[in-house]
Amino acid sequence: MGREVIRAATARDDAAVGLAVNRSEVGEIEGVAVERAADLPDLLAAREPDALVDFTGPDSSVEYVAACAEAGVPAVVGTTGFDHGGTAALREAAAEIPVLKAANFARGVAALRRAVREAVTALPGYDVELTETHHNGKRDAPSGTAKSLLDDVEDALAGSETGGRDADLVHGREGDRPRRRGEIGVHARRAGDITGEHEVLVAGDHELLSLTHRAESRGVFAEGALDAAAWVVGREAGEYDFFDVIGDSP
Repeated sequence: MGREVIRAATARDDAAVGLAVNRSEVGEIEGVAVERAADLPDLLAAREPDALVDFTGPDSSVEYVAACAEAGVPAVVGTTGFDHGGTAALREAAAEIPVLKAANFARGVAALRRAVREAVTALPGYDVELTETHHNGKRDAPSGTAKSLLDDVEDALAGSETGGRDADLVHGREGDRPRRRGEIGVHARRAGDITGEHEVLVAGDHELLSLTHRAESRGVFAEGALDAAAWVVGREAGEYDFFDVIGDSP
């Protein structure tokens, strides 16, 4: 994703790469020198970028956002898989700078989230299953996007005619395991170099509705992250998400 962000930024008129860092040596990407991650605090102070875009891992992301808070640089975070401590650290940084965090920067996924909420609300009592598929190197499962979709489903259920029940998340099934009323099946697949697919299935006894998003290229996430970086510049300190950028809500 770091490479995709650099490629996307060099092709845009409203963005330029002021610095890029990585933990291991990678040389240049699109003419941009990738420097040592350990030097990030000094680089932020010396070059004063408008914003930092992070697609790394939970531990390094917390470290980089803390450096941004120290330097007063807004942070756009596309990393997923944070534990409670990591989430708390990002929230702490958001007291000092704008921190815009999103599990997915594709506008199509934003549309999917709105559609899922509407469908689950309109079809009370229907079964809901979620399947997500990613490349074989993805670490967190379910994906951050899948977790956001599950939040949308649970919010819709809470506000529906059958609200008030807690969703029972079932991660895969094995053996004698008939579906129980109210459960949400969650299935994560990892194979090849698949960029990302998410499907929410809403089914009754005589019909089913399948809502699916498929990312054809990681470039869609890079473009969205750069849109977020342009938007977050000059904002007050606080926590933001991609729906703030596109002016909508899930």
